[in-house]
Amino acid sequence: MSTDKHFLIVPASGMGSRMNAKQPKQHLKLKNGLSVLDQTLKTLLNIEQIKGCVVAITENDTAFKNSVFANHDKLLATAIGGKERLHSVISALNALRPFTKNNDWVLVHDAARPCVKASEIENLIKQLKDHPTGGLLATKVVDTIKKSHGNIVESTLDRSTLWQAQTPQMYRFFVLSKALENAVQNNLTITDEASSIEYLGLESILVEASKSNLKITTAEDLTLANFYLEQNEN
Repeated sequence: MSTDKHFLIVPASGMGSRMNAKQPKQHLKLKNGLSVLDQTLKTLLNIEQIKGCVVAITENDTAFKNSVFANHDKLLATAIGGKERLHSVISALNALRPFTKNNDWVLVHDAARPCVKASEIENLIKQLKDHPTGGLLATKVVDTIKKSHGNIVESTLDRSTLWQAQTPQMYRFFVLSKALENAVQNNLTITDEASSIEYLGLESILVEASKSNLKITTAEDLTLANFYLEQNEN
């Protein structure tokens, strides 16, 4: 039986400028009274396999200290978020380092994905438990996807090979640390953890999840997130 532990990193230092809100989107309130970040943490910290968590916040964040999760037993530390997502994750990995072994798992989950289902995260953990690298939740693309030049169609992509990446993205601690450090050293464009793994030529496993695990980017997404959360409770 594997003794590898599972830890959580939640990058929560983005400003969410596309929301046109007075505060970062992770601190916006949902209909259930929780902030987006708190709802996210509520789901993930209730998962038995997750033994500890680091939340990356901005240096001037004053909202998280008032969170009901600021003193949670599984919150090991907060880290100061960086300019880009990968800098925030690296900062959180450094804060996590005293608690982990090289082969332990790190799940990185967007603060702005509050509708993720615990059952799908548990399935991700189950599917990857013996894998040397890791993988991520994703959904198969069902729409016809066009590649464009400006607003002119260039070609139609084969959607049978396309997936839409979600989070959590789960990798071995030493693998993720090496991949992100490589991205920084080589000034690579990284939009998620999986892309840093790709640059090392390592394999990532796609684990299918539901579309309800949306990332809140616009005001419309916030409305949809409230709908999904209500459905999950019923």
